[in-house]
Amino acid sequence: MRCVADETNKRTLPTTGWAVLGLLSFGEELSGYDLKKRSDLSLRFFYSSPSFSQIYSELKRLEKAGYATSRRIGHDTGTRDKRVYRITEEGLAAVREWARQAPVDPPVLKHGPMLRLWLGHLLEPAQMREVLLRQRDFAEDMRLRAAADAEATQADPAWAYPAVTLKWAERYYTSERDLAAAMLHDVEALPHHRPSGPDQSMGLPS
Repeated sequence: MRCVADETNKRTLPTTGWAVLGLLSFGEELSGYDLKKRSDLSLRFFYSSPSFSQIYSELKRLEKAGYATSRRIGHDTGTRDKRVYRITEEGLAAVREWARQAPVDPPVLKHGPMLRLWLGHLLEPAQMREVLLRQRDFAEDMRLRAAADAEATQADPAWAYPAVTLKWAERYYTSERDLAAAMLHDVEALPHHRPSGPDQSMGLPS
């Protein structure tokens, strides 16, 4: 009989699926809205916060795999019922194995401001300065948010490791802020004259 790849095999889950399952691994019964809030509280600082559509898509995949179950619950206040999800024993074992066995891949850096800096010869000095100032301010804002969320999660012992991860995020964005400031200083130290032609600006022979 021909072997057909089973879509529910744990090895077929995308990383976003493991992230959603990981959010359920803390033991609480959560709705899609709750998962999005938890994701914004932690994942967005170091990976990516999935959209609502991604979350619900992964929840369907997890249910099909037997890694999560769901049920509808009502409200005494008359508001609409909602569906909540809980991890299964099989799901907990799967995400534990993934966390233990998944290769530690190096992070992929896709840094928009660095790409703009690389193309700085095509910008006016004031434009390049604005890019770096925005990056510096963005990094500082993320640093403050990560610090606040780290402090907020410290009260819950179950979130000890997310709290430590948020401290890592705080230190990362501190570094990003300082790097942007250093790059701003370096750019401002460059000669104001900028060659008009790409061959000249790149130091290539004409």
